Amino acid sequence: MENYPSTEAVFNIFKQLNQIPRPSHHEEQVADFLCQFAREHGLEYQRDAQNCVVIRKPATPGHEAAEPVVVLNHMDMVCVGMKNPLTDPIQPYEDNGWLKARGTSLGADNGIGLSMALAVLASEQIVHGPMEVITTTNEEDGMSGAANLAADFIRGRKVINLDSEDYDTITTGAAGAYLQLHRIPTEHQPSPGGKRRWYRISISGGLGGHSGVDINKGRASATVLTWAILAAIYNDYDFDISSIRVGEANASIASSAEIIVCVPSGEAAEFVKSQEQSLNEWIRQEYGQNDPNIGCHIEKCERQGTILSRKSWESLLTVLEQVPQGVVKMSETMEGTVETSNNVGRIVSEADHILVSTHTRSFIDRDMIALGRDIAKAFAKAGATSEVVMSAPAWQENQESEFLRLTSDTFNDVLGWRPRKVAMHFVLEAGYFVEKYPGIEIASIGPRIVEPHSTSERVELSTIGDIWRVFIELLKRMA
Repeated sequence: MENYPSTEAVFNIFKQLNQIPRPSHHEEQVADFLCQFAREHGLEYQRDAQNCVVIRKPATPGHEAAEPVVVLNHMDMVCVGMKNPLTDPIQPYEDNGWLKARGTSLGADNGIGLSMALAVLASEQIVHGPMEVITTTNEEDGMSGAANLAADFIRGRKVINLDSEDYDTITTGAAGAYLQLHRIPTEHQPSPGGKRRWYRISISGGLGGHSGVDINKGRASATVLTWAILAAIYNDYDFDISSIRVGEANASIASSAEIIVCVPSGEAAEFVKSQEQSLNEWIRQEYGQNDPNIGCHIEKCERQGTILSRKSWESLLTVLEQVPQGVVKMSETMEGTVETSNNVGRIVSEADHILVSTHTRSFIDRDMIALGRDIAKAFAKAGATSEVVMSAPAWQENQESEFLRLTSDTFNDVLGWRPRKVAMHFVLEAGYFVEKYPGIEIASIGPRIVEPHSTSERVELSTIGDIWRVFIELLKRMA
């Protein structure tokens, strides 16, 4: 068996990455780190206006004539469980063969893949042809980094993407994504006088998860629960809403919510006593098997100075009833695979509007765009404006390509088994790369990452070592 370099360098780099704040839209510090890394190792690099960075490393001596290989990762992460992602630390720890983080998302998506790429750049032992390691920005919340890459930013046409989360697969296709932000106009009006009681309705304990790969697992969305709670009390109580906050990230299934309401004091005792119990009974019936710890809690809170205009939150309830949430259609050609879905990731009351994000995915671009436009029409009827933040194309690789065959053979020779070739219901930047760089071929691999985009995110340690060895061997064979 080949004696491969250890993963020590990979983990050392991952520890460094986890000291650097890197939420989407705030990648300046990690881009600085990448440029400094290149300088320290005497490598050529380029940084664009979006803070995407490509680092180029010459071939191992004797392999200069090999076709260039591109290694693709993204530098941002979905920050869940952090009150301030620009300052809150990530505290990783090992638990029974898994690497996890205390109370926050881990950033293994895509920090582990990026750490592998940088470890190769730093090594003098690993054999490879001419290399370009490209790291993009804002992959998790709009893919604006990939969308705005210059046509000459990379030269290679064989791409190893290390952003897959299914260890036993080569990801050969990914759904497209249509991310929209909708703004329902509102006014903050003075809170009503008279005897009124104030309550905080909290939803917590949900598993949440990735709004693509976890969308068909029957988990509760705090968005759906928020609508159900407010709709249930709408006809029975003369209530007002002061503020609303649902969800953590546009690309995540919402796992928490907080709504502050006020009701006439004469109705308050019944409100607290009856609603919390009945709502939790309904939640257990609907989601107890797939999301057992999610629940609703109602407690008294301090009086708020303002309330939202009734028209705005009534419009919100109307549009949430119309917009699909979860699986829209299963694929007829890929058994067990979601073809089209939609996720309402966040709802936040802001200064002059209620912000709602919708993340529509599909393997059929025209269906994705049509559904996205229908959603925008529903919001327009509610008086909202809609902004398309991302319209990323779906991607499907040629299943019979020599490059995929070489990747599969490498798995077989290194690990003793062949990976499945699978199209996944998450979004990869590959669609943009295929559009932008004619003739490009992409194979996406990675370790086993479970529950990305959630506080339960974890990566199986043994699979990091396995993918590391496959990656090194594949580079050698391509050289």
